[in-house]
Amino acid sequence: MSTTKLSRTAGTPTSSKKFTISYWVKRSNNGSAGNGHIFDTYVDSTNRSQIHFNDDNVIDFRLQVSGSNTGRLKTNRVFRDTSAWYHIVASVDTTLGTADDRVKLYINGVQETSFSSRTNPSQNSDFPMAGTHTLGAYGGGTNYFDGTLTHVHFTDGYTYQASTFGESDSTSGIWKPKTAPSVTYGTNGFFLKFENSGAMGTDSSGNSNTFTVSGTLTQILDTPSNNFATLNPAPSVEIGSGAHYEYGGTNVRSSTSNWVAGVSGVYLNQGKWYFEMQPGSTTDAEFGIAGENKIQNGGTSGGVNGRLFYYEDTTGYAYAYSASNGQIYFSTPSDGTQTTSYGNSFGTSDIAGCFADLDNNKLYFSKNGTIQNSGTGYTIQGDIYYAFGANSYNANTSLNFGNGTFKGVKLTGTTYADANGEGIFKYSPNQGGAANFDSSAKNFYAICTKNLKEFG
Repeated sequence: MSTTKLSRTAGTPTSSKKFTISYWVKRSNNGSAGNGHIFDTYVDSTNRSQIHFNDDNVIDFRLQVSGSNTGRLKTNRVFRDTSAWYHIVASVDTTLGTADDRVKLYINGVQETSFSSRTNPSQNSDFPMAGTHTLGAYGGGTNYFDGTLTHVHFTDGYTYQASTFGESDSTSGIWKPKTAPSVTYGTNGFFLKFENSGAMGTDSSGNSNTFTVSGTLTQILDTPSNNFATLNPAPSVEIGSGAHYEYGGTNVRSSTSNWVAGVSGVYLNQGKWYFEMQPGSTTDAEFGIAGENKIQNGGTSGGVNGRLFYYEDTTGYAYAYSASNGQIYFSTPSDGTQTTSYGNSFGTSDIAGCFADLDNNKLYFSKNGTIQNSGTGYTIQGDIYYAFGANSYNANTSLNFGNGTFKGVKLTGTTYADANGEGIFKYSPNQGGAANFDSSAKNFYAICTKNLKEFG
């Protein structure tokens, strides 16, 4: 949603004293690059309400009347995890006698009570709930949110707790959405599921309060119920100077001529996993897997700035585009950085596939669906692989972990799911039994929570 928003003009509200906003969100970036505006009601520049992640990665919920923040909750807690879905509920009821009850915030089912800034509205005060309702951008149409949203509810004139919209899974205990909560939406209320790929602004509340989509809004498989891997900087990984993630955390782009890294941040030491990469307009790009030790963008220990796969004090393997096209870059603590011939060269519009067999310590790469090196796997070492991802110079590199998009564009034509029916890939991850393919390697799987529970 990096240049996309949804908006509609709201009429006279059921109430300007009571409302609830509930949504599930997965970020792509942190800090100022996060462009964290989620929901905005805009009458004019001095009368509005908004909820967003600010530059410090905290949630800031503000109710502004005549230029003053007459109601505000700003969390102490920060929200930096771009691999996780957050369920956020904000409710307002100014008719209540207890001041601290008039504005409430819930995160993943639990009421937030620690705030760096708190302003309680006066009893029975009114807020600007007419005007323009905007999702995914500041009301004026700037500071676009870059990430993923789903199950957005707004109730006009009615307040609800988080338990109305979510519940704990009986098996895992994980907080998950209620797909059809029992709520009253009021005049301007809406429920956006984003389930109709041809009409993403469709309101499912029964009110027909459909939103207009500006930009390109892409439907993907990543949901709170089945969380797919996305690019996510781990504590020991720096994305690189002048770089940011976009398209829901599936693309790494740099505005400078520097090497930058993008990793999924998933620890794995077993199972068979598949994902795809398209270099785009990069000068160089590599992708593959790396060990957990010291994955960063510094220039120490023999490493090259931004190249996460070949540090001399870590273990990593990457299939290279451009500079050493078709070769594997690899590094181990004992052998340092090396290259070896492996497969065919590939270009910016080609799609390379990575098959990581961690049960048999073999790694395979493909070009446009054809396994390279005559199907013979490359022997890898190491117990835990942390980085499934890519690094690039002058980057514009996309990864498909199963969401079925490259650079925010949905795959067309023939596509494939894995053997569990998960993911959308351009080429098949089910390569078991193919000619010249190691007999130990069978079906490979998308990196998502349903598959991780079974195979990871």
